[in-house]
Order: sequence, then structure tokens, then C-alpha cells
Amino acid sequence: MIEPDERGEGPLRRADRNMLELLQELRVAQTGVQILFAFLLSLSFTERFGRIDEVQRWTYVVTLLLSVLTAGLLVGPAAAHRVTFGHGVKQATVALGQRLFLAGLATLALTLSGAVLLVLDVAVGRGFAVPTAAAVGVVLAGLWFVLPVPLRRNGISPPR
Repeated sequence: MIEPDERGEGPLRRADRNMLELLQELRVAQTGVQILFAFLLSLSFTERFGRIDEVQRWTYVVTLLLSVLTAGLLVGPAAAHRVTFGHGVKQATVALGQRLFLAGLATLALTLSGAVLLVLDVAVGRGFAVPTAAAVGVVLAGLWFVLPVPLRRNGISPPR
């Protein structure tokens, strides 16, 4: 018999809870990515888009492709859950979803930095856009990946 943990839940119940929490967190991120993707798509149909330079055009292309990759990574956990549903691999599905979500956050930071770079480059110039976009990337990486590290170092174990 499997002993319940300190919450009084066994591995299957914990996996169910972790999947629900993961999917709820993904809903928050997915909405923002969908709006950003729509914004990026609409840019290419504006009059001013035809007047951007080569660097801005490639910044746009890379940022658009990053937004597609981000959307795919953030939809990945839900898709994996659907594909594996009923096959008794919930714990592995949650672990895969966690990895996809973290990769999605990394590409989201790059996508947001690219969008800032593009908009500021067009609006005020490259001299301000490049360091500002780099700062945005550093701040997002700090908030999303560095800030939580002390919690892990202080012995607070991640949810199982």
C-alpha cells in the first residue's frame, strides 16, 4: 500500500492536483501569448510595415516565429494530457508539462524582448531599443527563473 504524503494525498491524487494547477497557470500565460501573436500578425498588414529596414524586418520575423514556438510550448502540456489521457501516465505527463511550460516561459521572455526591440526600434531608434530590450530580457529571466531559486535553496521542495 502506498502511504499518503504530508498533505494526506497519494501519488495519483497529487498528480491530478499538480496537473490542474499546471493547466490553470498555463491559461494565464496562453492568453498573453495569443494577444501578442495577434499583434505581431497584424503588424505586417500596416502601411508603415513596408518602410521598416532589414534589421527591423528580421527582428519581426524572428519574434513572430518565437511567438509561434512559445504558443506551441504552452499548449504542449494540455495536448500531452489529451494524448495520454486514460493511459495511466499522469505523473509522467505532469513532469513533461512542467518542462514544456518552463521552455515556454524562456521563449516567452525572448518573444517579449523581441517585441520590445521591434517597437522601440521603429518608434525611437535602435540606440534606445537594444539596451531596453536586453534589460527586459534580463528582468524577465530574473523574475521567472532567478527569483524562485532561494525558495529551493531554503529546503522548500517542489511539489511532487
